[in-house]
Amino acid sequence: MGLRGIGHTRDEAFEQAALAMTAVITDPASVKTVEKIDITLEAVDDELLLVDWLNALIYEMATRKLLFSRFEVNVLDHRLTAHAWGEPMDTAKHQMAVEIKGATYTALRVAREADGEWVAQCVVDV
Repeated sequence: MGLRGIGHTRDEAFEQAALAMTAVITDPASVKTVEKIDITLEAVDDELLLVDWLNALIYEMATRKLLFSRFEVNVLDHRLTAHAWGEPMDTAKHQMAVEIKGATYTALRVAREADGEWVAQCVVDV
């Protein structure tokens, strides 16, 4: 399943990619922002940082049994610091569509478009 985040800044594109990933699983509007986690990552480039970011969220979802619907990301020199807010998974409330196993390098791209918008995209395994 392909996902894409688009934003005025690279940070916003990373946030929107994470939100798109939640939308693959369930309706993000059904996920309350009652718990916050912090994530810090470094990578050699923005593309690998995107994959690491999404995989860190997948790990948190799997180990903490959380879903996320709000993200605050700051990327500087291939270092990401982020906060993600969400709530525990509740199959009765969240109507889970699929489980994401991981973000991949397929169609991986982080770039600023000619119109000035940033795009952050890749394919996730479900």
